[in-house]
Amino acid sequence: MDILLTGPGGQIGWELRRTLAPLGTVHALGRATRPLAADLADPDALRAAVRTLRPQLIVNAAAYTAVDRAESEEDTARAVNAEAPGILAEEAARLGAAIVHYSTDYVFDGDAGRPYREDDATAPLGAYGRTKLAGERAVEAAGGAWWVLRTSWIYGARGANFLRTMLRLGAEREVLRVVDDQRGAPTWARMVAEATALMLARAGAPVRSPAEAVGAHTGVYHVTCAGETTWCGFARAIFARLPDPPRVEAITTDQWPTPARRPPCSVLSGERLAERFGLRLPPWEDALARCLEEMGHGIGSS
Repeated sequence: MDILLTGPGGQIGWELRRTLAPLGTVHALGRATRPLAADLADPDALRAAVRTLRPQLIVNAAAYTAVDRAESEEDTARAVNAEAPGILAEEAARLGAAIVHYSTDYVFDGDAGRPYREDDATAPLGAYGRTKLAGERAVEAAGGAWWVLRTSWIYGARGANFLRTMLRLGAEREVLRVVDDQRGAPTWARMVAEATALMLARAGAPVRSPAEAVGAHTGVYHVTCAGETTWCGFARAIFARLPDPPRVEAITTDQWPTPARRPPCSVLSGERLAERFGLRLPPWEDALARCLEEMGHGIGSS
């Protein structure tokens, strides 16, 4: 089958190019990809690209992820995070194709006091969360066969993320001050990409058409590593595997003000994923260790 993948240069998108390959031919779509190219903020170009390829499956890993900058660029964030997914979902429904779209834990306000389930009430605190939630609703409103996969605290060996920032700052400073009163589940981008491919395979693709496979389980799923920690705990776990680590000091959110508010606890429940697909992502500590080892930062690495 032909798979259209948006955001191929992003953290999840880069991993998806590998994990989706056994299921079909992956066609990457970005601003500068060839032979297909489109800016997600350009509706006409986006529709034209989909109609040219006529894929059986659209996997939308593109997103505007600058959480703080979104507060002053909400229109831009909305074009990429809400309007583009809606267009892709409409085109998928028109073609009789399926769409997989990625969302975020930031659609919640973080006050539940327990891991969020897929059907819990949403209440985003900032522009990023609002635009991602609007994207979820646009995908659902288009009808057809769709999955929305919410994830959290994504990191990887490439791109801008907390892990890479900590590694850079840790090499420059003796002391790092990191927020210790926001809780979530750090999730390696590769785990999300592998889970996506396994979900598709267990749903029957490509033996069944993607529309049949995804349509049989249409809905929202939480796809994050197991367990939870704080940003400070995440940082300490990173440096625990490195020689000569910096000292990590715990601070509160109030001591590190940002333009966008973050949910104090955005841990997501993975029970629906386990029940419907038999999938449970590994503990975040185990995934982090694997990622660091691949980056050459494992215990005993030279």
